[in-house]
Amino acid sequence: MEAVTVEPQSDKPAPGEGIYVYCIIESAEPRSFGKIGIGSRGDDVYTVHHEDLAAVVSRTPLIVYDPTRENALTHEHVNEVMIDNNFTPVPMSFGTLFKTEDDTREFLKDTYKDLRDVLRKMKDKLEFGLKINWDRESVLVEVERDYEEIRRLKTEIETNQQSSTYFARMQLGRLVEQALAEKSEAYVREIYAELEDSVIASRSNKVIGDRMIMNAAFLVARDQASLFDKKVQEIGKRFEGKLSFKYTGPWPPYNFVTIRLKLERGAGSSA
Repeated sequence: MEAVTVEPQSDKPAPGEGIYVYCIIESAEPRSFGKIGIGSRGDDVYTVHHEDLAAVVSRTPLIVYDPTRENALTHEHVNEVMIDNNFTPVPMSFGTLFKTEDDTREFLKDTYKDLRDVLRKMKDKLEFGLKINWDRESVLVEVERDYEEIRRLKTEIETNQQSSTYFARMQLGRLVEQALAEKSEAYVREIYAELEDSVIASRSNKVIGDRMIMNAAFLVARDQASLFDKKVQEIGKRFEGKLSFKYTGPWPPYNFVTIRLKLERGAGSSA
């Protein structure tokens, strides 16, 4: 969705209504992005300004929004529209509300220096997510092939089932888990190394479940996004059958924006 330049809206929300803030962008001109606002009313998403900064907002009832799938996707979609329009958004927390546009401007004024610093550092940078799960059975076959001691113990247990000891089985289990951990670390090191020259920074997040071996976020220059995408696709093909890739983005730099904004003004705001 393409942005259009518009006349500033009146700073007079209806009674019981406020301003929902999605993100902050660098823009001196009023913009409108269409009727894609949160909630079921289809409110227009537009900008509220202080100097060369703009809060991307929509009118909304003054309610606490539950982080349902629909609401979260709407919040994310507005940020994606900013990226599609070549802005670098600094995302705001889900559910950030102010009572009026004046409160929103005051927030921009109070945090101007910090916001400008973040926007300068993040300008023309995008975030991509990469989660990798492995097929444990396929990797086990590889482990047995590569580790002689595991092969020896497994053969001994299988050929002497009556006399094989509890200790031998425990030892085999420990060796297999150790080998799997080493294999997982080797896969992750290799993938990071291959992506290194196409990214600015990376962040490793906590893996979820037994099958996931990597949960990472990558900060990529906008003009390097195609190269990064190509590398991910190539790596995915090479490990096909062993590893499965969940590749997402581009996103605003959620994992790389560490600014903590103090909402000191407007007692009716929430963030």
